[in-house]
Amino acid sequence: MRRNDREITDSSAIEAFIAGEQIIRVAFYDGGDIYIVPVNYGYIAENGEYRFFFHGARAGRKYELAKSSPTVGFEIDGRYKVLESETACGFSAQFQSAIGTGRLRLIEDADEKAAALDCVMKQVTGRSGWTYSGSELEAVAVFELTADKMSCKAK
Repeated sequence: MRRNDREITDSSAIEAFIAGEQIIRVAFYDGGDIYIVPVNYGYIAENGEYRFFFHGARAGRKYELAKSSPTVGFEIDGRYKVLESETACGFSAQFQSAIGTGRLRLIEDADEKAAALDCVMKQVTGRSGWTYSGSELEAVAVFELTADKMSCKAK
């Protein structure tokens, strides 16, 4: 990180930021192209490791890339506020972000899928304990992104 003065290393501050946001952007490498997709997420943080969960169709570009190129980049940003100035070059912004790389895994086990979807629903609604029918679990692809590297910063 170029600006060490903006780096966030406090695990509780990182956790609070990630807990308060709704969208993670996942970047796939697609044979020379970069494909970035914003998705709702849920997460589990244990022993300094972050695992993010999101869902999608069991077909399409995201699904196929998860199977063929599971190494991805990711980004979460928020708390954005324009800091105004009297001059154009004096404008700046206040923000917080987490950026990293990791590896995707498609979750196939029904119980594990339900638990991952519950993490997403808790992030989105603040509630857990949702139920999913067997047909719903069969129809959806559920992805787990385990962060290998992650840096966080704020201004």
